[in-house]
Order: sequence, then structure tokens, then C-alpha cells
Amino acid sequence: METRHCVGFLDTCPLSRGHALIVAKRVTQTLFELSPAVQAEVWKTAMAVREIVKRRYRPDGFNIGINDGAAAGQTVPHAHVHVIPRYRGDVPDPRGGIRWILPARARYW
Repeated sequence: METRHCVGFLDTCPLSRGHALIVAKRVTQTLFELSPAVQAEVWKTAMAVREIVKRRYRPDGFNIGINDGAAAGQTVPHAHVHVIPRYRGDVPDPRGGIRWILPARARYW
């Protein structure tokens, strides 16, 4: 998928079937360096890509997000959003979702 300011495509190293990226055409380290209008277009494209992935792969849920800065695990210095389909049984206990990026603090229940 392509819009004026961004492109969406399947990740070349997917975490799950249908893992996609939405990448801004303008190269910036972080999504927050983009104008509000371009940020809005990125999120609108993420919604559209999510719908395509939902129809094509039939996941049971999604994790959608960004890694903003090296301390957050960002390895590609180019603003992008991950759309990661999730499937029942892909992990033993999915509760907490993205909270598991800090495993010692993830379990709050």
C-alpha cells in the first residue's frame, strides 16, 4: 500500500504471518519528528493495512506500535509503525501484550 507520504508492506523478518510495516517516505529518526498531518496519514495507513491483514490472514488480535529510540529497541533509524497480527496459542499466555518488553514489570495481575 502506498500513499503520498508513506508506504505499507510486509516485514521481511516477520514476527507472525502478516506482520507489516508502515514507513514514512520522509526519513526521520522518530515518528514524532514528522508533521502532524504526516503522522495522521501514517496512522490512517496503519488502520488500512490492519484491515487488509485482517481479511487476508484472519488473526485473532493485533499488537500495533513503534520503537522510539535506541533505548526502546529501535534498530532502524527511520520512522515506522509495526502492525503485528496475533493468533490464539502463539504464546502460552498473551496477557500484558507489549508490557512484556520489560519482563520483570509485565505481570501486574
